[in-house]
Amino acid sequence: MNDIFEKITSLAKRRGFVYPGSEIYGGLGGFYDFGPLGVELKFNIKQAWWRDVVQFRDDVVGLSAAIIMNPKVWEASGHVSGFSDSFLECTKCRKRFKIEELEQEKEKKFICASCGEIFEGKVRKFNLMFKTSIGSTEDSASVAYLRPETAGGIFVNFKNVLDTMRVKIPFGIAQIGKAFRNEINPKDFIFRTREFEQMELEYFVKPGEDEKYFEEWLERRLEWYRSIGLKNIRTYEQAKEERAHYSKRTVDIEYKFPFGWQEIEGIANRGDFDLKAHIKVSGIDLSYFDEEKKEKFIPYVIEPSAGVERIALALLCDVYHEEELDSGDKRIVLKLHPKLAPYKIAIFPLLANKEKLVELARRVFNKLKEEWFCAWDDRGNIGKRYRAQDEIGTPYCVTIDFDSLEKDDVTVRDRDTMKQERIKIKDLKDYFSKFL
Repeated sequence: MNDIFEKITSLAKRRGFVYPGSEIYGGLGGFYDFGPLGVELKFNIKQAWWRDVVQFRDDVVGLSAAIIMNPKVWEASGHVSGFSDSFLECTKCRKRFKIEELEQEKEKKFICASCGEIFEGKVRKFNLMFKTSIGSTEDSASVAYLRPETAGGIFVNFKNVLDTMRVKIPFGIAQIGKAFRNEINPKDFIFRTREFEQMELEYFVKPGEDEKYFEEWLERRLEWYRSIGLKNIRTYEQAKEERAHYSKRTVDIEYKFPFGWQEIEGIANRGDFDLKAHIKVSGIDLSYFDEEKKEKFIPYVIEPSAGVERIALALLCDVYHEEELDSGDKRIVLKLHPKLAPYKIAIFPLLANKEKLVELARRVFNKLKEEWFCAWDDRGNIGKRYRAQDEIGTPYCVTIDFDSLEKDDVTVRDRDTMKQERIKIKDLKDYFSKFL
Protein backbone atom coordinates (compact mmCIF):
# COMPACT_ATOMS: atom_id res chain seq x y z
CA MET A 1 0.00 0.00 0.00
CA ASN A 2 2.91 2.34 0.72
CA ASP A 3 4.24 1.56 -2.76
CA ILE A 4 0.90 2.54 -4.31
CA PHE A 5 0.82 5.76 -2.29
CA GLU A 6 4.33 6.66 -3.45
CA LYS A 7 3.24 6.09 -7.05
CA ILE A 8 0.23 8.37 -6.57
CA THR A 9 2.27 11.17 -5.00
CA SER A 10 4.86 10.83 -7.76
CA LEU A 11 2.20 11.00 -10.47
CA ALA A 12 0.64 14.04 -8.77
CA LYS A 13 3.86 16.00 -9.23
CA ARG A 14 4.89 14.55 -12.60
CA ARG A 15 1.54 15.33 -14.19
CA GLY A 16 0.98 18.77 -12.65
CA PHE A 17 -1.54 18.05 -9.89
CA VAL A 18 0.45 18.96 -6.77
CA TYR A 19 3.88 20.55 -6.26
CA PRO A 20 5.81 20.96 -2.99
CA GLY A 21 5.37 24.53 -1.77
CA SER A 22 8.35 26.87 -2.39
CA GLU A 23 10.23 23.93 -3.86
CA ILE A 24 13.18 25.86 -5.34
CA TYR A 25 13.97 27.04 -1.79
CA GLY A 26 13.76 23.59 -0.24
CA GLY A 27 10.04 23.62 0.42
CA LEU A 28 8.07 24.51 3.54
CA GLY A 29 6.57 21.75 5.65
CA GLY A 30 2.81 21.40 5.50
CA PHE A 31 2.31 23.65 2.46
CA TYR A 32 1.66 22.59 -1.13
CA ASP A 33 0.99 24.31 -4.45
CA PHE A 34 -1.60 22.96 -6.86
CA GLY A 35 -0.53 22.82 -10.48
CA PRO A 36 -2.60 23.28 -13.65
CA LEU A 37 -4.40 19.95 -13.27
CA GLY A 38 -4.65 20.08 -9.48
CA VAL A 39 -6.36 23.45 -9.51
CA GLU A 40 -8.88 22.15 -12.06
CA LEU A 41 -9.57 19.03 -9.97
CA LYS A 42 -10.12 21.14 -6.86
CA PHE A 43 -12.33 23.57 -8.78
CA ASN A 44 -14.46 20.69 -10.08
CA ILE A 45 -14.82 19.21 -6.57
CA LYS A 46 -15.89 22.59 -5.19
CA GLN A 47 -18.27 23.21 -8.06
CA ALA A 48 -19.88 19.77 -7.62
CA TRP A 49 -20.29 20.43 -3.88
CA TRP A 50 -21.70 23.93 -4.44
CA ARG A 51 -24.21 22.71 -7.01
CA ASP A 52 -25.47 20.00 -4.66
CA VAL A 53 -25.49 22.01 -1.41
CA VAL A 54 -26.48 25.48 -2.69
CA GLN A 55 -27.59 25.63 -6.32
CA PHE A 56 -29.97 22.67 -6.27
CA ARG A 57 -31.67 23.79 -3.05
CA ASP A 58 -33.91 26.75 -2.24
CA ASP A 59 -33.08 26.79 1.49
CA VAL A 60 -29.30 27.43 1.34
CA VAL A 61 -27.43 30.65 0.49
CA GLY A 62 -23.72 31.29 0.01
CA LEU A 63 -21.15 33.40 1.81
CA SER A 64 -17.50 34.39 1.51
CA ALA A 65 -16.22 35.79 4.80
CA ALA A 66 -12.80 37.35 5.41
CA ILE A 67 -9.88 35.11 6.36
CA ILE A 68 -8.79 37.54 9.10
CA MET A 69 -11.56 38.55 11.48
CA ASN A 70 -11.83 40.47 14.73
CA PRO A 71 -9.96 38.32 17.30
CA LYS A 72 -13.02 38.41 19.55
CA VAL A 73 -14.63 36.00 17.07
CA TRP A 74 -12.10 33.35 18.11
CA GLU A 75 -12.32 34.29 21.77
CA ALA A 76 -16.07 33.70 21.67
CA SER A 77 -15.73 30.39 19.83
CA GLY A 78 -13.15 29.11 22.31
CA HIS A 79 -10.29 28.88 19.83
CA VAL A 80 -8.01 31.33 21.63
CA SER A 81 -8.19 29.47 24.93
CA GLY A 82 -8.81 25.89 23.85
CA PHE A 83 -7.80 25.21 20.22
CA SER A 84 -4.65 23.27 20.99
CA ASP A 85 -2.93 19.90 20.64
CA SER A 86 -0.88 18.01 23.20
CA PHE A 87 2.60 17.09 22.00
CA LEU A 88 5.90 15.58 23.06
CA GLU A 89 9.37 16.32 21.73
CA CYS A 90 11.89 13.51 21.19
CA THR A 91 14.97 14.14 23.35
CA LYS A 92 17.24 12.73 20.63
CA CYS A 93 16.07 14.02 17.23
CA ARG A 94 13.93 16.91 18.55
CA LYS A 95 10.99 16.06 16.33
CA ARG A 96 7.59 16.86 17.79
CA PHE A 97 4.63 14.50 17.73
CA LYS A 98 1.04 14.38 18.81
CA ILE A 99 0.57 11.89 21.64
CA GLU A 100 -1.50 9.54 19.45
CA GLU A 101 1.33 9.37 16.89
CA LEU A 102 3.73 7.78 19.37
CA GLU A 103 3.91 4.15 20.44
CA GLN A 104 3.93 3.86 24.22
CA GLU A 105 6.68 1.57 25.55
CA LYS A 106 5.45 1.68 29.14
CA GLU A 107 3.90 4.23 31.44
CA LYS A 108 5.06 7.75 30.49
CA LYS A 109 7.65 6.40 28.03
CA PHE A 110 7.29 6.54 24.26
CA ILE A 111 9.01 5.29 21.12
CA CYS A 112 9.86 8.11 18.69
CA ALA A 113 8.13 7.59 15.34
CA SER A 114 11.14 9.18 13.59
CA CYS A 115 14.36 7.82 15.14
CA GLY A 116 13.09 4.93 17.28
CA GLU A 117 14.49 6.35 20.52
CA ILE A 118 12.67 5.51 23.76
CA PHE A 119 12.20 8.73 25.65
CA GLU A 120 10.31 10.48 28.42
CA GLY A 121 8.99 13.97 28.07
CA LYS A 122 6.67 16.55 29.48
CA VAL A 123 3.39 16.88 27.62
CA ARG A 124 2.97 20.42 26.34
CA LYS A 125 0.05 22.30 24.82
CA PHE A 126 0.34 24.11 21.50
CA ASN A 127 -2.29 26.49 20.08
CA LEU A 128 -2.93 25.64 16.44
CA MET A 129 -3.90 29.11 15.25
CA PHE A 130 -1.52 31.21 13.16
CA LYS A 131 -1.03 34.56 14.84
CA THR A 132 -0.42 37.76 12.86
CA SER A 133 -0.51 41.53 13.39
CA ILE A 134 -2.67 44.22 11.86
CA GLY A 135 -1.25 47.69 11.29
CA SER A 136 2.22 49.16 11.45
CA THR A 137 3.08 48.15 15.03
CA GLU A 138 3.19 44.77 16.70
CA ASP A 139 1.62 44.82 20.16
CA SER A 140 -1.23 43.15 21.99
CA ALA A 141 -3.74 45.51 20.37
CA SER A 142 -2.67 44.50 16.87
CA VAL A 143 -2.94 40.71 17.35
CA ALA A 144 -5.13 38.83 14.87
CA TYR A 145 -5.36 35.27 13.62
CA LEU A 146 -5.68 33.44 10.34
CA ARG A 147 -8.99 31.64 10.64
CA PRO A 148 -8.70 28.00 11.76
CA GLU A 149 -12.09 27.17 10.22
CA THR A 150 -14.58 28.88 7.92
CA ALA A 151 -17.57 28.34 10.22
CA GLY A 152 -16.77 31.42 12.34
CA GLY A 153 -17.51 33.73 9.44
CA ILE A 154 -20.92 32.11 8.99
CA PHE A 155 -21.98 32.51 12.60
CA VAL A 156 -21.01 36.17 12.85
CA ASN A 157 -22.95 36.86 9.64
CA PHE A 158 -26.07 35.00 10.77
CA LYS A 159 -27.94 38.22 11.56
CA ASN A 160 -26.77 39.89 8.33
CA VAL A 161 -28.18 37.03 6.28
CA LEU A 162 -31.46 37.12 8.22
CA ASP A 163 -31.77 40.86 7.64
CA THR A 164 -30.89 40.88 3.94
CA MET A 165 -32.20 37.60 2.52
CA ARG A 166 -35.66 36.07 2.54
CA VAL A 167 -34.73 33.02 4.58
CA LYS A 168 -36.78 31.09 7.10
CA ILE A 169 -35.83 28.34 9.51
CA PRO A 170 -34.73 25.74 8.49
CA PHE A 171 -32.10 27.28 6.21
CA GLY A 172 -28.38 27.02 5.61
CA ILE A 173 -25.39 29.24 4.90
CA ALA A 174 -22.59 27.64 2.87
CA GLN A 175 -19.00 28.71 2.39
CA ILE A 176 -15.90 27.43 0.62
CA GLY A 177 -12.60 28.95 1.67
CA LYS A 178 -9.10 28.72 3.07
CA ALA A 179 -8.39 27.79 6.67
CA PHE A 180 -5.06 27.58 8.50
CA ARG A 181 -3.85 25.37 11.33
CA ASN A 182 -0.29 25.30 12.61
CA GLU A 183 -0.16 21.51 12.73
CA ILE A 184 2.57 20.05 14.92
CA ASN A 185 3.31 17.25 12.47
CA PRO A 186 1.72 17.63 9.01
CA LYS A 187 1.89 14.35 7.12
CA ASP A 188 0.54 12.00 4.48
CA PHE A 189 1.07 14.35 1.52
CA ILE A 190 -1.92 16.72 1.22
CA PHE A 191 -4.02 14.89 3.83
CA ARG A 192 -2.83 16.95 6.82
CA THR A 193 -1.47 20.36 5.88
CA ARG A 194 -1.21 23.77 7.48
CA GLU A 195 -3.14 25.56 4.74
CA PHE A 196 -6.24 23.94 3.28
CA GLU A 197 -9.71 24.58 1.91
CA GLN A 198 -12.96 23.73 3.63
CA MET A 199 -16.44 23.30 2.23
CA GLU A 200 -18.76 24.00 5.13
CA LEU A 201 -22.47 24.32 5.63
CA GLU A 202 -24.19 25.61 8.76
CA TYR A 203 -27.81 24.50 8.60
CA PHE A 204 -29.97 26.30 11.17
CA VAL A 205 -32.95 24.38 12.55
CA LYS A 206 -35.52 24.62 15.31
CA PRO A 207 -34.47 22.89 18.56
CA GLY A 208 -36.14 19.50 18.73
CA GLU A 209 -35.92 19.01 14.96
CA ASP A 210 -32.13 18.79 14.88
CA GLU A 211 -31.85 15.00 14.86
CA LYS A 212 -34.21 14.72 11.88
CA TYR A 213 -32.15 17.15 9.83
CA PHE A 214 -28.90 15.55 11.02
CA GLU A 215 -30.01 12.24 9.48
CA GLU A 216 -31.14 13.96 6.28
CA TRP A 217 -27.81 15.70 5.80
CA LEU A 218 -25.81 12.58 6.63
CA GLU A 219 -27.63 10.62 3.92
CA ARG A 220 -27.38 13.50 1.42
CA ARG A 221 -23.63 13.79 1.95
CA LEU A 222 -23.13 10.05 1.52
CA GLU A 223 -25.17 10.18 -1.69
CA TRP A 224 -22.95 13.02 -2.97
CA TYR A 225 -19.82 10.93 -2.50
CA ARG A 226 -21.48 8.08 -4.35
CA SER A 227 -22.46 10.50 -7.14
CA ILE A 228 -18.82 11.49 -7.75
CA GLY A 229 -17.79 7.85 -7.92
CA LEU A 230 -15.88 7.67 -4.62
CA LYS A 231 -15.80 4.13 -3.25
CA ASN A 232 -14.25 2.71 -0.07
CA ILE A 233 -16.10 5.06 2.27
CA ARG A 234 -17.76 4.38 5.61
CA THR A 235 -19.31 6.27 8.52
CA TYR A 236 -17.85 6.44 12.01
CA GLU A 237 -19.94 7.68 14.93
CA GLN A 238 -17.80 9.48 17.48
CA ALA A 239 -18.21 8.46 21.12
CA LYS A 240 -19.05 11.17 23.63
CA GLU A 241 -15.46 11.42 24.87
CA GLU A 242 -14.20 11.85 21.29
CA ARG A 243 -16.53 14.67 20.31
CA ALA A 244 -15.80 18.36 20.56
CA HIS A 245 -17.23 19.84 23.75
CA TYR A 246 -20.00 21.66 21.83
CA SER A 247 -21.09 18.63 19.80
CA LYS A 248 -24.34 16.87 20.58
CA ARG A 249 -23.52 14.26 17.92
CA THR A 250 -20.78 13.80 15.33
CA VAL A 251 -20.50 11.30 12.49
CA ASP A 252 -17.37 11.18 10.34
CA ILE A 253 -17.36 10.08 6.72
CA GLU A 254 -14.10 8.19 6.29
CA TYR A 255 -12.15 6.96 3.27
CA LYS A 256 -9.80 3.97 3.26
CA PHE A 257 -6.48 5.58 2.28
CA PRO A 258 -3.33 3.48 1.76
CA PHE A 259 -2.36 4.67 5.26
CA GLY A 260 -5.69 3.62 6.81
CA TRP A 261 -9.24 4.83 7.40
CA GLN A 262 -9.29 8.61 7.81
CA GLU A 263 -11.90 11.36 7.97
CA ILE A 264 -12.71 13.36 4.85
CA GLU A 265 -15.86 14.99 6.23
CA GLY A 266 -17.43 15.47 9.62
CA ILE A 267 -21.13 16.05 10.23
CA ALA A 268 -21.82 17.59 13.63
CA ASN A 269 -24.86 18.66 15.58
CA ARG A 270 -23.39 21.77 17.21
CA GLY A 271 -26.55 22.57 19.15
CA ASP A 272 -26.88 26.27 19.97
CA PHE A 273 -23.33 26.64 21.29
CA ASP A 274 -21.99 29.01 18.62
CA LEU A 275 -24.78 31.55 18.44
CA LYS A 276 -25.06 31.66 22.24
CA ALA A 277 -21.30 32.19 22.56
CA HIS A 278 -21.35 35.10 20.10
CA ILE A 279 -24.41 36.62 21.80
CA LYS A 280 -22.56 36.56 25.12
CA VAL A 281 -19.34 38.15 23.82
CA SER A 282 -20.77 40.60 21.26
CA GLY A 283 -23.93 41.63 23.10
CA ILE A 284 -25.85 41.34 19.82
CA ASP A 285 -29.14 39.42 19.70
CA LEU A 286 -28.67 36.51 17.29
CA SER A 287 -31.94 34.76 18.07
CA TYR A 288 -34.55 33.90 15.43
CA PHE A 289 -38.13 35.14 15.53
CA ASP A 290 -40.76 32.88 13.99
CA GLU A 291 -43.35 35.26 12.51
CA GLU A 292 -46.02 32.58 12.11
CA LYS A 293 -45.82 31.17 15.63
CA LYS A 294 -44.73 34.45 17.23
CA GLU A 295 -41.93 32.78 19.14
CA LYS A 296 -38.24 33.52 19.59
CA PHE A 297 -35.46 30.94 19.91
CA ILE A 298 -31.76 30.27 19.37
CA PRO A 299 -31.45 27.86 16.40
CA TYR A 300 -29.54 24.60 16.57
CA VAL A 301 -26.97 23.99 13.87
CA ILE A 302 -26.18 20.94 11.74
CA GLU A 303 -22.71 21.26 10.21
CA PRO A 304 -21.40 19.10 7.33
CA SER A 305 -17.72 20.12 6.98
CA ALA A 306 -15.52 18.64 4.25
CA GLY A 307 -11.88 19.12 3.27
CA VAL A 308 -11.20 19.83 -0.42
CA GLU A 309 -7.63 18.51 -0.40
CA ARG A 310 -8.62 15.38 1.50
CA ILE A 311 -11.36 14.63 -1.02
CA ALA A 312 -8.93 15.27 -3.89
CA LEU A 313 -6.42 12.86 -2.35
CA ALA A 314 -9.11 10.26 -1.73
CA LEU A 315 -10.16 10.52 -5.38
CA LEU A 316 -6.60 10.13 -6.66
CA CYS A 317 -6.18 7.03 -4.50
CA ASP A 318 -9.57 5.64 -5.50
CA VAL A 319 -9.25 6.08 -9.27
CA TYR A 320 -5.58 5.10 -9.69
CA HIS A 321 -5.32 1.91 -11.75
CA GLU A 322 -2.48 -0.04 -13.32
CA GLU A 323 -3.61 -2.30 -16.15
CA GLU A 324 -1.86 -4.98 -18.20
CA LEU A 325 -2.67 -4.66 -21.89
CA ASP A 326 -2.89 -7.45 -24.46
CA SER A 327 0.37 -6.18 -25.95
CA GLY A 328 2.12 -6.83 -22.64
CA ASP A 329 2.50 -3.14 -21.93
CA LYS A 330 1.19 -1.55 -18.76
CA ARG A 331 -0.93 1.56 -18.66
CA ILE A 332 -1.67 3.86 -15.73
CA VAL A 333 -5.12 5.38 -15.77
CA LEU A 334 -7.05 7.69 -13.45
CA LYS A 335 -10.69 6.67 -13.78
CA LEU A 336 -12.05 9.98 -12.54
CA HIS A 337 -15.75 10.71 -12.81
CA PRO A 338 -16.11 12.84 -15.98
CA LYS A 339 -17.47 15.86 -14.07
CA LEU A 340 -14.34 15.89 -11.88
CA ALA A 341 -11.68 15.21 -14.54
CA PRO A 342 -9.44 18.27 -15.16
CA TYR A 343 -9.78 17.90 -18.94
CA LYS A 344 -12.95 16.41 -20.38
CA ILE A 345 -11.70 15.92 -23.97
CA ALA A 346 -8.26 15.88 -25.59
CA ILE A 347 -7.96 16.76 -29.29
CA PHE A 348 -5.12 15.42 -31.44
CA PRO A 349 -4.12 16.03 -35.04
CA LEU A 350 -2.69 12.69 -36.17
CA LEU A 351 0.45 14.40 -37.47
CA ALA A 352 1.65 17.79 -36.25
CA ASN A 353 3.47 18.59 -39.51
CA LYS A 354 0.42 18.28 -41.76
CA GLU A 355 -1.14 21.71 -42.04
CA LYS A 356 -4.61 20.57 -43.11
CA LEU A 357 -4.85 18.09 -40.22
CA VAL A 358 -3.78 20.72 -37.72
CA GLU A 359 -6.17 23.29 -39.17
CA LEU A 360 -9.17 20.94 -38.93
CA ALA A 361 -8.13 19.77 -35.47
CA ARG A 362 -7.98 23.40 -34.31
CA ARG A 363 -11.49 23.98 -35.60
CA VAL A 364 -12.74 20.96 -33.66
CA PHE A 365 -10.80 22.08 -30.55
CA ASN A 366 -12.26 25.60 -30.70
CA LYS A 367 -15.76 24.20 -31.16
CA LEU A 368 -15.60 21.79 -28.22
CA LYS A 369 -13.85 24.14 -25.78
CA GLU A 370 -16.92 26.40 -25.90
CA GLU A 371 -18.66 23.72 -23.82
CA TRP A 372 -15.92 21.76 -22.03
CA PHE A 373 -12.39 22.21 -20.74
CA CYS A 374 -10.29 20.62 -23.48
CA ALA A 375 -6.64 19.69 -23.97
CA TRP A 376 -4.62 20.11 -27.15
CA ASP A 377 -1.77 17.68 -27.82
CA ASP A 378 0.23 17.30 -31.03
CA ARG A 379 3.46 15.85 -29.57
CA GLY A 380 4.88 12.42 -30.31
CA ASN A 381 3.02 9.37 -31.57
CA ILE A 382 -0.67 8.85 -30.96
CA GLY A 383 -0.14 5.95 -28.54
CA LYS A 384 1.96 8.05 -26.18
CA ARG A 385 -0.62 10.81 -26.33
CA TYR A 386 -3.35 8.36 -25.31
CA ARG A 387 -1.22 7.14 -22.39
CA ALA A 388 -0.54 10.68 -21.22
CA GLN A 389 -4.26 11.50 -21.18
CA ASP A 390 -5.04 8.22 -19.39
CA GLU A 391 -2.63 9.21 -16.62
CA ILE A 392 -4.42 12.50 -15.97
CA GLY A 393 -7.92 11.05 -16.22
CA THR A 394 -9.19 12.63 -19.48
CA PRO A 395 -12.39 10.69 -20.33
CA TYR A 396 -12.26 11.12 -24.13
CA CYS A 397 -9.71 11.65 -26.86
CA VAL A 398 -10.55 12.90 -30.35
CA THR A 399 -8.15 12.21 -33.22
CA ILE A 400 -8.29 14.01 -36.55
CA ASP A 401 -6.74 11.87 -39.31
CA PHE A 402 -6.65 11.84 -43.11
CA ASP A 403 -10.11 10.21 -43.30
CA SER A 404 -11.41 13.20 -41.35
CA LEU A 405 -10.46 15.49 -44.25
CA GLU A 406 -12.58 13.47 -46.66
CA LYS A 407 -15.47 12.26 -44.47
CA ASP A 408 -15.73 15.10 -41.96
CA ASP A 409 -15.62 12.68 -39.03
CA VAL A 410 -13.15 11.86 -36.23
CA THR A 411 -12.07 8.98 -34.02
CA VAL A 412 -13.37 9.19 -30.45
CA ARG A 413 -11.60 7.01 -27.87
CA ASP A 414 -13.09 6.14 -24.48
CA ARG A 415 -10.60 6.26 -21.58
CA ASP A 416 -11.94 3.35 -19.56
CA THR A 417 -12.71 0.83 -22.32
CA MET A 418 -10.18 2.14 -24.88
CA LYS A 419 -12.83 1.50 -27.54
CA GLN A 420 -12.87 3.79 -30.57
CA GLU A 421 -15.66 4.89 -32.86
CA ARG A 422 -16.10 7.31 -35.74
CA ILE A 423 -18.32 10.31 -35.07
CA LYS A 424 -19.28 13.10 -37.46
CA ILE A 425 -17.80 16.45 -36.46
CA LYS A 426 -21.22 18.08 -36.59
CA ASP A 427 -22.50 15.52 -34.04
CA LEU A 428 -19.67 15.82 -31.50
CA LYS A 429 -21.40 18.26 -29.15
CA ASP A 430 -24.53 16.11 -28.98
CA TYR A 431 -22.42 12.98 -28.54
CA PHE A 432 -20.40 14.34 -25.60
CA SER A 433 -23.42 15.96 -23.99
CA LYS A 434 -24.75 12.47 -23.28
CA PHE A 435 -21.67 11.61 -21.19
CA LEU A 436 -20.37 14.93 -19.85
